[in-house]
Amino acid sequence: MKITLYALLLSVVLFGCGGNSEKTFKARAFAAGDDFNVFPKSAKNILTIVKTDSGKMAAADRFIIKSKDTAIIIDDAPNAETKKFKIASFINTQKTAVLVQSDNGKDKMDPFYIIYVNGGKTEVVSLNKPSKGAEDKQYTNGLEELTRSNLLVNNDFFITTINSRVYPIKRQKEDERIQGKFFMYSSDKTTLAFLTANALYQVNTKTGETFNLPLPVSLTNQPETLVGNIQRDYTWVANKNGTSFLKKNADDDRIVDIKEFKH
Repeated sequence: MKITLYALLLSVVLFGCGGNSEKTFKARAFAAGDDFNVFPKSAKNILTIVKTDSGKMAAADRFIIKSKDTAIIIDDAPNAETKKFKIASFINTQKTAVLVQSDNGKDKMDPFYIIYVNGGKTEVVSLNKPSKGAEDKQYTNGLEELTRSNLLVNNDFFITTINSRVYPIKRQKEDERIQGKFFMYSSDKTTLAFLTANALYQVNTKTGETFNLPLPVSLTNQPETLVGNIQRDYTWVANKNGTSFLKKNADDDRIVDIKEFKH
């Protein structure tokens, strides 16, 4: 009888020790000096993406993020606490940083975070900036994969997974996200061009320099040929700082001022 009671007690203790735990982390705002290219001090200091729900389509899958055996819950009041995520993707090969989007029922408007482990300590960084843009719903596109290694989050953050860098994108107006759609970027992929109502708003992710290029109505009214016309009539030109911006080609038929040829 004693042996049976001992075995039962031992099984309860082992079950309690082996059960999955949870821990809540308070999200903080993104800081310019954040470095997510963290190498773990040991194999234990990595994160794990665990699929909890499988849907008929990949977009219906849901995930939790674990640090060791502990599931991470994000506290980002006034947003609801988040444990399950509809997007979960590592942004470094070391698996110490993962980009997630919460599953709060707001579709593309659900907030994004980066969960990462630094020196054995888990932190949560918010990639959410308040916006009062009149067309926010139209231009809040969630996660856009521009290439396999270049990601765009809600026109506000540019992520390069090759070096795990996150660049905030300077807005035209501080209180509203860029009211436009990503259009193209420079050959070095540092200047992003967004097509707004009547212009190409360009911003360099590394320097923060911007340039707004007005477009004629004759171009914007023909979206099916817009890309081709831009490629034909506009060129990426480096400024004095070496930053490239898209500009209109010189008109060969214009009246030329002799001063243009003087140094």
